[in-house]
Formats: sequence, structure tokens, C-alpha cells
Amino acid sequence: GPLPNQVLLSRWFDKGRGKAMGFAYLGIGVGGYLVLKLSPSLVGAFGWRGALQWLGVAIVVLALPLAYFVRDEPSSDGGSAGPKRSGLQEESGLQERSGTRSVAPLGGVFRDPAFYLLALGSMCSIAAVGGANQHLKLYLSLDLKYSQNAAATITSTVLFCSIFGRLLMGWLADRIPKKFVMILIYLLVAGSIPLLLSGGSTMSLYAFSVVFGLGLGGEYMIIPLMAAELFGVRVLGRLLGVILTADGVAEATSPMLVGYLRDHSASYRSGFILLIFIALAGTVAVALLPRRSAEQVQVHV
Repeated sequence: GPLPNQVLLSRWFDKGRGKAMGFAYLGIGVGGYLVLKLSPSLVGAFGWRGALQWLGVAIVVLALPLAYFVRDEPSSDGGSAGPKRSGLQEESGLQERSGTRSVAPLGGVFRDPAFYLLALGSMCSIAAVGGANQHLKLYLSLDLKYSQNAAATITSTVLFCSIFGRLLMGWLADRIPKKFVMILIYLLVAGSIPLLLSGGSTMSLYAFSVVFGLGLGGEYMIIPLMAAELFGVRVLGRLLGVILTADGVAEATSPMLVGYLRDHSASYRSGFILLIFIALAGTVAVALLPRRSAEQVQVHV
């Protein structure tokens, strides 16, 4: 889902790419928050199968027209139809008008240690986010004995705070090196999990919701921004296809591992402690990433 959006936004925006990504990703936070609020009423009226069906219909009705009419990239004249194009975008437009389109090779990317550091860092952070997020409601219910409504309040607070996280991290990404923003996001994720293990007080859980929500808001958004800065937009679609596939593996296996540890220890403590170390490992990988100028990116691709 996010991949074509990320590539489209990277083609349309250059200097303001962080803000653009932050505003576009507001939909995930707002949509997730609204669905959590609407779901109990939908389930009560139609049952859980009917509720899922209605949500599926809403996705098609709302999203399909928007996706259908959006243009792939700004107009080639650089006029009022879109923002000013970068040199790479102008080159792409000339190639399209001449009937060809250059496809930059990926071989150089796979020989670059930065690719593996970025992939490892994003996998670790996605694993930490997925493991904590997928088990949050179960942790609140099983370990802390929260009611379903109380647990839903905590999870919806996380999504609500993620809205501000998207805007904040997008704003920061346009003003300071994206590498530092990425490190900040990963430290927020790692630092939020101990708050879950601090005794289960209401204050600590809401502190977790704020810190984790801010990190969650920037998590998926910062990966394409960092990839575009390191390798340019001409390889971004295929590059993100590889990285997001690896992230998907991490996001699928991490909750399984946390659940396995919970089943064998009757507590989420060991699983959540493991997530902290995984998130910190991702932070170290990102800290080792190089910084590249625009000229270095063009030469690289």
C-alpha cells in the first residue's frame, strides 16, 4: 500500500518532500483513529463480518477515485500544474516525450554497504513497532487486566499521537539531516517500550502512548525519505520494493516471536525487552549510514 504513494510523492516534491510525506500520511493516523472509534458501532449493528465488509466498501469508494485521477508526476513545463521539477524530473520528462524512459540500474545500489545498513535498520525498527503494536491490546488485557474499552482508549491514543508524529517528523526531515530524524524516531520507539514495563500505571501508559505514537507516526514515512536521499528517485520504486519486502518479513515474524515468548513465560516482559534491543540495533545501523549530497546521488545512480 504505502510503496506507490511514497514513490509518487518523491517524484512530485523535492525540497519539501518531508512535509509532503507527513501531510499525506495523516490519512493513516486519522483513518486508524476513526476506524477504532467506528468499529464497536459497526460490529454492534452488522456483526464483525458485516463491519469488515462495510469498511472494505468504504475503502474502495473513497480511495479508488483519488488513486485513479492522480498524475504520475508534475507537468513537464514546470508551470502552475505542479511544483518546480528537479533536474532528474526534467530529464525524465524529456525522455517520456521522446518515447523512451531511462531506468537506472540497481546493481550499484546492491554493492553499496549503505543499502544493507538501511535495510537492516528499517527491519529492526519495523520489527520493534510491529511486535509492540500487534500485542499492545493483548498485553493490556492479559497482563494488566484492562477492560476492552480501556485498552481501546490506549491504542486509539497511540494512533492519535501518530498524527502529530507524521507532521513533526516530516517538518524535521526538511530542516535537519534525515539520518538524525531517523535515529530520533528509532530512539522514540526503543524508549517507549520500557514505559509499558514500568508497572502499568495510567500515567506511564499514556506516556507510552505519546512517545510510541510520535515514533510510529514517523516510522514508515522516514524510510522512503532516507532511501531517496541516499540513492535518488530513479531507483526508488524498485529499491523500496526490496526494502519493504524485508520489512514485511520482520513485521510478520516479530509478533510471532513475542507471542511465543508470552506463551512460554506467561508474561510479555521478555518479549518486550527483546524488542528494545532490536530497536537499538536498528538505531546503530542507521547511525552508520553515510550522508550524500544531491550531486553524489546523481553520480551514484
